[in-house]
Amino acid sequence: MARFNFVGVFSICLLVFATSFKGGAANDQERKASLTYIVYMGALPQQQFSPLSQHLSILEDALGGSSPEDSLVRSYGRSFNGFAAKLTEQEREKLASKEEVVSVFPSGILQLHTTRSWDFMGFPQTVKRVPSIESDIIIGVLDTGIWPESKSFSDEGLGPVPKKWKGSCKGGQNFTCNKKIIGARVYNSMISPDNTARDSEGHGTHTASTAAGSVVKGASFYGVGKGDARGGVPSARIAVYKVCYETGCTVADVMAAFDDAISDGVDIITVSLGAAAALPLDSDSIGIGAFHAMAKGILTLNSAGNNGPVPVSVSSVAPWMVSVAASTTDRRIIGEVVLGNGVTVEGIAINSFELNGTNHPIVYGKTASTCDKQNAEICRPSCLNEDLSKGKIVLCKNNPQIYVEASRVGALGTITLAQEYQEKVPFIVPVPMTTLTRPDFEKVEAYINSTKKPKANILKSESLNDTSAPVVAFFSSRGPNRIVPDFLKPDITAPGVDILAAFSPIAPISDTDEDDRRVNYNFLSGTSMSCPHAAAVAAYVKSFHPTWSPSAIKSAIMTTAQRLDPSNNPDGELAYGSGHIDPVKARSPGLVYDASKEDYIKMMCTMGYDTNQVRLISGDNSTSCPKDGKGSPRDLNYPSMAAKVDPKKPFAVKFPRTVTNVGFANSTYKAKIRIRSRHIKVQVNPSTLSFKSLNETKSFLVTVTGDGLNFEKDPTASASLAWSDGNHHVRSPIFVYVLKDGF
Repeated sequence: MARFNFVGVFSICLLVFATSFKGGAANDQERKASLTYIVYMGALPQQQFSPLSQHLSILEDALGGSSPEDSLVRSYGRSFNGFAAKLTEQEREKLASKEEVVSVFPSGILQLHTTRSWDFMGFPQTVKRVPSIESDIIIGVLDTGIWPESKSFSDEGLGPVPKKWKGSCKGGQNFTCNKKIIGARVYNSMISPDNTARDSEGHGTHTASTAAGSVVKGASFYGVGKGDARGGVPSARIAVYKVCYETGCTVADVMAAFDDAISDGVDIITVSLGAAAALPLDSDSIGIGAFHAMAKGILTLNSAGNNGPVPVSVSSVAPWMVSVAASTTDRRIIGEVVLGNGVTVEGIAINSFELNGTNHPIVYGKTASTCDKQNAEICRPSCLNEDLSKGKIVLCKNNPQIYVEASRVGALGTITLAQEYQEKVPFIVPVPMTTLTRPDFEKVEAYINSTKKPKANILKSESLNDTSAPVVAFFSSRGPNRIVPDFLKPDITAPGVDILAAFSPIAPISDTDEDDRRVNYNFLSGTSMSCPHAAAVAAYVKSFHPTWSPSAIKSAIMTTAQRLDPSNNPDGELAYGSGHIDPVKARSPGLVYDASKEDYIKMMCTMGYDTNQVRLISGDNSTSCPKDGKGSPRDLNYPSMAAKVDPKKPFAVKFPRTVTNVGFANSTYKAKIRIRSRHIKVQVNPSTLSFKSLNETKSFLVTVTGDGLNFEKDPTASASLAWSDGNHHVRSPIFVYVLKDGF
């Protein structure tokens, strides 16, 4: 499994779909070749029933004589209805044809997608809080487990476990919960014999502490980034659901964790993992779990994915959860190189090493090699000459794995040319090392060629202020939304680059076996890191508004977000959705766009789901889809407004919306439209909303018209609508686009 502290963050996350086997009745050989599928059956029936008995009965009918107990992998029946089972292709088809089944899809493998970030977000330790309510909030973390002894999970000062908690501590041998980590469960259906909730990867410890870690003074990575490590809601409780291991996370286990977390009584669910690409809503395990969580008043936040900057790469697309992109903070970590002529060049690396002295011989790989020029320049393995490289700094082109070869020949350290992804995000290096942009690399080349005895020094990394932040990270997955094109995804962006947080002391900190260092706090980058930031903000908002629905909390986060500087974020709303998250403003949004389970069901009807399917999903037999098929997904009361239109054709799209007053009882909001493209016009009717009381609702219609968009020249057009009463500014992005054939 790719790790997210060195090269893993830019690795494409692979979803391994099960391939189907053809054949007739199941025999022993075919049974051995069967694959695990999820049989999703929607909401739990309202009457009393035994999920396990129902699942075994359905399986027995489909298997035609084989034992259902041998086929069943896991039964889901605490929060939604379904099961995982080993099936042949013929059995899968038979189950998929049953009326009581919504969908059958493979249980593939999903992949895992701070001292400074909270201050950067304008969210200091002294921010206004409601401690008694915050300490009653439970965040469910689906990840690689947790290291319970970390100082970030101290329960000092916390009161008793919330009475509403219905979960348990089943973390395995030598795992103890406390008043901070109040629950733990382990799932390992296919991947690992591991039976402990302890985190051996570091990822889960990092995400959990980012969301709700206690305050720890003086945390750092070997002195780099030193400060107070803390979660966004340090008084909140954590429930751990270990679903991921070194090789990934099975869909079957992720759904089991959702089934338990919803029933256990968590308030917020944070999921920093996902598929390589967006999946249909009825085959998306995270989306399915999030739907049933939403139906119980629980908001799910999910990382957008790390497949950027490729368009249409966002994998978290379900409208009932928050999809979180990753962006930078104002802390930039550099690793400088000082040349023998006094020139200093700024490198990109998290380098904890210090070389003794100030002047060390530096040699170009191509002159200290036994290979041809092309391989010598990149210091390909076995190319460096030990006699010419030992005790020296080695300069190499385009080789992020150079440290392996440098270690082999006893080099003091290495300098390499940064690839595109490395120019934006520094990673932890296992030896004295830094990467340089091409202009700076050429300065070092020129210096080496200008003197007979070139010397240099690689300095330990330090932090600088980055005034360009926030900038969406290159790796953060982009929209548009492949599955539901009329929803803008990701929804928002949050800090996800070089986040310092708690780490497992048994987990490797870089991607080489030779690096045996272990730490309690570590820098990681990825949308995995931005997701728990947003989850903490959701918990913070909920602590002030305990009765708000998941969609109201989501609306508060989205409509108060800061639009990013377009000069540093050329992909615009496709990269960051509504903007950069603002915790304090989200606490008091003024107006919210609310939506219920019934609203989402109506939306699914407009997408082609039939009455039987939506009844199974919702658990409401009175629900029906209109026979005329009228309506559009963009009719959903969503905080952002997006539409995919036909290329080179005039368009007129409408967005009916309703807002609920949660600001001042007597208030008047006026609409302000900002258009950022000459290709569209935007109207809102009415343009003034007057409220007489709290929780009063008002409706309006936004109409966007244009003469046509052209993918080659003008594929997108954006605007925004902001409602303002002078104190609150409730902003919604408006985004219209065309897609190129093939996406």
